[in-house]
Amino acid sequence: MFKALLLENQDGKTVPTLTRLAESQLPEGEVRVAVAYSSINYKDGLAITGKGKIVRQWPLVPGIDFAGTVLESADSRYQPGDKVVLTGWGVGEGHWGGMAEQARVKGDWLVPLPAGLDERQAMCIGTAGLTAMLCVLALEEAGITPASGEVLVTGAAGGVGSTSVALLAALGYQVAALTGRPEEQGAMLTALGASRIVPRSELLVPAKPLEKQLWAGAVDTVGSQVLAKLLAQMNYGGAVAACGLAGGFDLPTSVMPFILRNVRLLGVDSVMCPLARRQQAWQRLAQDLPDSFFAQAVTEIGLEQVVEAAEAITLGQIAGRTLVKL
Repeated sequence: MFKALLLENQDGKTVPTLTRLAESQLPEGEVRVAVAYSSINYKDGLAITGKGKIVRQWPLVPGIDFAGTVLESADSRYQPGDKVVLTGWGVGEGHWGGMAEQARVKGDWLVPLPAGLDERQAMCIGTAGLTAMLCVLALEEAGITPASGEVLVTGAAGGVGSTSVALLAALGYQVAALTGRPEEQGAMLTALGASRIVPRSELLVPAKPLEKQLWAGAVDTVGSQVLAKLLAQMNYGGAVAACGLAGGFDLPTSVMPFILRNVRLLGVDSVMCPLARRQQAWQRLAQDLPDSFFAQAVTEIGLEQVVEAAEAITLGQIAGRTLVKL
């Protein structure tokens, strides 16, 4: 028997319960893992509180990512004792996730934990950090180098944004960090490597089809008005890696940046990202993230505190990473 947080649907309401489960109750999959750490992000918060239509299967163990040790495996790629990490694939939405002491998943969903990272560090990175690395890879492959000019990261204080700032700065880029709360978050972003802080209000002014060229590249987690403004301000030949819609899923722009300035808009997804690309990204994370990234504020909680943390994260009351130690 092992501890787990189980979500059930009772009369249309999500009811989370801390319980004990048997191995036989785990869903199908080739690999059973002893979970060391999971994390809680906004999507987890919506699932656990029932404030968002996230859960696609009842009952469900939430937790969209986890890291741990293989206990048993019917997949020849994994042996008992192997350290692994999982993000994406609908885990914690349509398949039981990481907020339990054990998980059973498909072997195709796992990535071997690269040398240089332990389970706690892997969850400090988590789904957000993997997405950030995929954005940086996209910019590199588009030919955006440190010599190209300044790179803007929007939503810079969030999980994807803050990791993007740290990665880009460590790789030698000049990074501008866009945030809605520069007074509160500026010091943290500067410590991560941002060379300057840009108030979000500067990019909320409606965009003209083309504006003064400011940015060689960008990582955008916001979408909508901010992304439209950003596209109009890109240098000739610039590229934007877009991975989020915190500001909305619309895009009030024109074709002008694309056809007159050769700007590229690069879509980045981490949920269904192929295994080989995931492995490449995790290797680069182990190689490129500075030690200072792991020194930033991280809160560790147990399963007993997850429901309270879920409510807090949906109300915007949690800053930084919150890890769930199993």
